[in-house]
Amino acid sequence: MAAKPTMILPVVLLVAILSFTNALPSETISNAAETLSDSGYIAMSLTLNLVSSSLLSQTSSATIFTPPDSIFTELGQPPQSLLELHISPLGFSFPGLRSLDPGTKIPTMSSDNYLTITSPSSSDQVSINNVKILGSPIFDDGSLIIFGIEKFFDSNFTVSDSPAQIPSINDCETPYSGGNSFSFHEASNVLISRGYSVMASFLNLQLLGFLSQPSLTLFAPADEVMVDYSGRFPDYPSLFLRHVLPCKISLKDLVNIENGTNMNTYLNGFRINVTRSGATLKVNELPIAFPDMYYSDWLVIHGVPAVLSLSEPADDDDNDDSDGDTFDTIPFRDSGDEVTVPDASTRSTEF
Repeated sequence: MAAKPTMILPVVLLVAILSFTNALPSETISNAAETLSDSGYIAMSLTLNLVSSSLLSQTSSATIFTPPDSIFTELGQPPQSLLELHISPLGFSFPGLRSLDPGTKIPTMSSDNYLTITSPSSSDQVSINNVKILGSPIFDDGSLIIFGIEKFFDSNFTVSDSPAQIPSINDCETPYSGGNSFSFHEASNVLISRGYSVMASFLNLQLLGFLSQPSLTLFAPADEVMVDYSGRFPDYPSLFLRHVLPCKISLKDLVNIENGTNMNTYLNGFRINVTRSGATLKVNELPIAFPDMYYSDWLVIHGVPAVLSLSEPADDDDNDDSDGDTFDTIPFRDSGDEVTVPDASTRSTEF
């Protein structure tokens, strides 16, 4: 278990903001449709208005891939099954996509189909299903990201699977061996720009404490779910430390490790359990909404839609000495099993 870093409490109250919702706001859809139209993607702008209620009503983040109007003209109105293939329930930045290895599977709204990264690891460009992404996002408000692509993805596209490289769980105890100059400034700016400013503040305040263990993964709850912690200074150490792993686990690692893997965090005794449910990756039953929001040689940040809650002791029902606050209590119980790395013959890149 990694040594617990020094915790410095913030000296300002958290800002109260809108309550959390599982759906993308209608204003986001409206702004995205307007931006698409202004950018010359009129067909997808009209399509987005038509299908948003059915395809985007149950997700708090999404990435859409859209071909230009000329491709829509050639095909005509695409069936919903094809549109589903062009929408992922996860948020992806361009650097996040570029960090993924060839063969990495990306979940889509089509339960039977995944997208596959096909660009070489060394490339500055990104291709998916052998279709190139046309540069920076057309629209990006932190929850909905829209990329232009050359043409529609082929729903019958296949690629031969290569053996997945399963990350060693022991790496979660191994300090980063690179340089000795570290800054959270860039990562914090990314968090702030995407609506995770509270966790950005926590991250900045941990710089001195993490210099001895600078290989990290942060699961960051969005600002709107942090309002319940406003002014609760005694809870801040637990709140922050249980969202940080003492190792770097990126999306490509998460999709390849064994389903049900447990990993230690900086909060003594608190572990993160990684599971897969259909096309959804979960940590302690929370879906990862924005994987690889920030990615560097030593730090990875994933966005999650809620706070990772503390486990409720299974045998302490009659000895509850809490202060009545149930915000941190959910019926999640750790099995206590040690983490195991699966045999190579059972490894797969699909989840």
